[in-house]
Amino acid sequence: MGNREDLLAGAKRCLMEKGYAATTSRNIAEAAGVSLAAIGYHFRSTKALLNEALIEAMDDWGKEIERALTTEAPPGSTPLERFEAIWTRIIESYVRLRPLWAIQFELIAQMDRLPEVRESFANANRQARLGLAALFENLDPVADERKAMAVGAFYQALLGGLATQWLVDPDSAPSAQDLVQALQVITAVTRP
Repeated sequence: MGNREDLLAGAKRCLMEKGYAATTSRNIAEAAGVSLAAIGYHFRSTKALLNEALIEAMDDWGKEIERALTTEAPPGSTPLERFEAIWTRIIESYVRLRPLWAIQFELIAQMDRLPEVRESFANANRQARLGLAALFENLDPVADERKAMAVGAFYQALLGGLATQWLVDPDSAPSAQDLVQALQVITAVTRP
C-alpha cells in the first residue's frame, strides 16, 4: 500500500480503538507507519483524514449490515421467523462491530461542530432508509419512495435504538426473540 492507503487504514484502526475525538495525528501516523507530514501532504488535515476514514468505515459497516439482511432464511420460513433470523444476525454485528457503533453515537453528539460529517450522515441516512425498506420488505423506492422512506425510517429507528441498548447494557438488551414477541404483542393490539 502507499502512504495514502496506509494512513486511511491507520486512521480506521485508531477510530475503532480510540474513537473520533481521542484520535490524534501522531496516533494515526504511528498506526500507519508513516511520518506526520504525510497526513498534511495527502489529506491537508487530520480532521479531513479522519472524516474520510470514517466514511470508509461506515461503508464497510453498511456492507456488513446488508450481508446480515440478505442472508437467506431457511426455506419455508414464516415472516416472523425471517424477522427473527435477520435481527439475530444484526445483534451479532453489534458485538463484532461495537467500536463502529460507538463512533456513530460519538459523532452524533458532535454534529453541530462537524458540518461535513453531518452532511455525510444525512446522505447515508437517506440511502439507509431506502435500503432497509428494500431489504426488509422488498419495497421498490422508485415505485413508492414516500412509503419506502417511512418503512425504512421505522427499521432505522429500531436498528439505532437496539444498538443503543446493546452499547449501554448488552446483558439486558433485547434478543431477536424478544423483538419477535414484542412485535406479536404490538400487532395484536393494533388489529380491530
